[in-house]
Amino acid sequence: MNAPPHIAASGAAVSPLRRATLLCLAALTIMSGATMAPSLPALQSHFAGHPDSELLSRLVLTLPALAIALCAPIAGAIADRFGRLRLLLFSICLYSLAGLSGLVADSLAAILVGRALLGVAVAGTMTSVTALVGDYFTGSERESYMSQQGAFVSFGGVVFLIGGGWLADQHWRAPFAVYGIALLVLPAAMAFLSEAPRKSGSATSSSSADSVPYLLLAALFVAALLNSVAFYLIPTQLPFFLREIGISLPSDTGLAIAGSNLVGALSSLYLYRHLRTRFKSLEIFAFGFAFMAAGLLLISRADSFTAVMFATGIYGIGMGAMMPHLFSTAIHLAPERMRGRIAGGLSASIFFGQFLSPLLSQPWSQHFGLPTVFLHMGILLLALSAAAAVGAKIRIRLPASYGRIYAT
Repeated sequence: MNAPPHIAASGAAVSPLRRATLLCLAALTIMSGATMAPSLPALQSHFAGHPDSELLSRLVLTLPALAIALCAPIAGAIADRFGRLRLLLFSICLYSLAGLSGLVADSLAAILVGRALLGVAVAGTMTSVTALVGDYFTGSERESYMSQQGAFVSFGGVVFLIGGGWLADQHWRAPFAVYGIALLVLPAAMAFLSEAPRKSGSATSSSSADSVPYLLLAALFVAALLNSVAFYLIPTQLPFFLREIGISLPSDTGLAIAGSNLVGALSSLYLYRHLRTRFKSLEIFAFGFAFMAAGLLLISRADSFTAVMFATGIYGIGMGAMMPHLFSTAIHLAPERMRGRIAGGLSASIFFGQFLSPLLSQPWSQHFGLPTVFLHMGILLLALSAAAAVGAKIRIRLPASYGRIYAT
C-alpha cells in the first residue's frame, strides 16, 4: 500500500503541509525566552516579598536555556533510539503544559519549575525537528528549507517580542498564554509528520560510525556556542547601552532588537540561499562572523539611535546567514543513525551559549564598560572569521562523502 502524500518516505518530495508544520515547530523554540522578557519587571514586583526575587525573576528568562543545554544531548540519544516522532509529540505536550503553568503558579519556585520543564520540552522539540529535517530533506531542497527556517525563526522573534510586550501591558501573567499555541500545532504534527525509513545492518552501522568527523563537529559546536554568547549580547546588554547614550524609551529598545531579527530573517530567506550556491562552507562561516563582528564593533562606537539601528542591521545580516548554516552543516556532517545525537549536541551548544552570555558579559561590563564588551566580542568574532577564511584558503580537506560544497 502506498503511503499518503503527507507521510512520504525520506527522499520523496516533501509536501507544503509537512514543511509548514516543521517551520511552526522550529518557531516554538524562540518563544521559550523572548515572550517573557517584557514582563520580568512586573513579575519581580509581584513577588517583591521574596528575599531573592531580583535573582529568581531573572532566572525565569535564563533557566530554560540551561535546561535545554543539559537535556538536548539526552533528547538526541532518545530520538536515535526510540524515534523522532514519539519524542516530538511528547515534547509538544510538555511544552504547552509547562508554559501555561505560569498562568496559575502562585510562587516563584513553581514558576521556575515550569520554566525548567519548558526547557526540557524545547530540547526534545528542537532536537527531534532538526533530526526530522535531516531525514526528510536532501541536497538543494534541504538548503532551501534551512533558509526558510532561519527566516521563520527570526520573524517569530519579532512577533513574540512585540506580542509579549503588548500582553505584558495587560498583565504580567498574560505572556504565559502564548505557550498554548503549541496545542494548535500538535494536530498538524500528528497528521503531517511521520518517521522516515531508516537504514539498518551492521555493515552500514560500522561504516557510519567510522565516518563521523568528531573534530569537525567539535569545532562546529564551539562556533555555535560562541555565536550564541555574541547573539545574546543584543537582548541582554543593548538596552543598558542605549540608556548610557541617552535612549531610554522601551519602544526604542524593542525596535533596535526587533530590527536585528528582521534583517536576520531577510538574510536567511534571500542571502543565505545564494551564498550556499557560490561559496564553500568555511567561506560562509567567514562571511557570517565578519558581518556579526562589524555590527558589534559599530555598536561599541555608536552615539545615536540611528547609529545603533544601522549597526544591529549589519549584525543581522551575519546572524541571518550563520544560524541556518550551523544547522545545515550539522545535518550534513551527521550520519543518519546519529542525527538525533548530533542535533542534540548542537542545540546544547547554542543554548548553553545563551545561558553563559549574561554571566560572562555582566562582570566584563562592570569592569571595562559596556562599549568595551561589544568591542571585545567583535574582535573575537573577527578572529573567528579570519580563521575560517584561512581554513578555506589553505584548502582544509573534509571527507568527500559530505558533498562537494564541503570539500575544498
